[in-house]
Amino acid sequence: MTPTRIAVAGAGYIGQAHMQAAQDSATVTLTAVVDPSPLASALAAKAGVPCYTSLEELFSLDRPDGVVLSTPNAMHVPHALTCMQAGIACLLEKPIAPTVAQAQALVDQVEATGAKVLIGHHRAHSPIMAKAKALVQSGELGQLVAVMGSATFFKPDQYFADGPWRREVGGGPILLNMIHEVHNLRMLCGEIVAVQAFASNAIRGFAVEDTVCINLRFANGVLGTFMLSDTAACARSWEQTSQENKAYSSYDDEDCYVITGTHGSLSVPTMRLKTYPRAQDRSWWKPFEVSTLEMERADPIAQQMEHFAAVVRGEVAPLVTAGDGLANLRVTEAIVLAAQTGRTVELV
Repeated sequence: MTPTRIAVAGAGYIGQAHMQAAQDSATVTLTAVVDPSPLASALAAKAGVPCYTSLEELFSLDRPDGVVLSTPNAMHVPHALTCMQAGIACLLEKPIAPTVAQAQALVDQVEATGAKVLIGHHRAHSPIMAKAKALVQSGELGQLVAVMGSATFFKPDQYFADGPWRREVGGGPILLNMIHEVHNLRMLCGEIVAVQAFASNAIRGFAVEDTVCINLRFANGVLGTFMLSDTAACARSWEQTSQENKAYSSYDDEDCYVITGTHGSLSVPTMRLKTYPRAQDRSWWKPFEVSTLEMERADPIAQQMEHFAAVVRGEVAPLVTAGDGLANLRVTEAIVLAAQTGRTVELV
């Protein structure tokens, strides 16, 4: 197979992860970096590929098969449109757009043109999530009842010193972190149709929240609770439990989701399963059968790159569509509004 030629636009932290994934792939070759910064030029030189200052310059001199867009959020929509107009597939990092209105406009364009656009919610490519979703859909848990989730972690002071904008509205964990959780919850439990939220900045006193508790109602009647905090010294977050990103310390005795049904429950990512052996003999006085699902872990960024290459080649449809990106952003914005107003925000 001729390697699929991929350029990466945006050479920040996540862009560098995409570059590495492309370089490590057996089916993809990194062809260029697009970023006007001196750092990008150095990274491109190290990777042995040219560096361009803009997508327009790239497309005038080269034509990759696909482009990863890991540029600043404000540029997501214009950069995606540039790729679409050039007829080049793109992997667009989350969030799909800064606002729901802009995201809707982009989705309309994708649907009208049939453009190949994959949204970069990389956890969707996690073998852990695939295993959990398959178990839920198998019916082994019975009818879904509820989901309990958490993303509780501690961001150090240096994180805010390096980016003072993170202290301001729009820089808190709802918009920066919760969108990952929203997609996971939608994968596991279905569409979210209403949210409630309380937010607090009592610990740091910044203009933006540091802790949020969230209630969720799903279209199928499932109810959810979620605790989000970037000032909690706690390991119940995806990064600290999944063992997928080696930059984080990991704890294999912690979970960040518990999915419950009428016949049993699944804890994720330890994949501990508790079910009643007989449907007619369910009771809190009766013991569960306890097991742990077997699975293999893999880097979801690398898995996502392989999937994107297959999308580019026309072999598969995007696992995370532009419509998914819009839905995730819509829920995230609803959580912000619910926390601001103290009212239930309906999404339908």
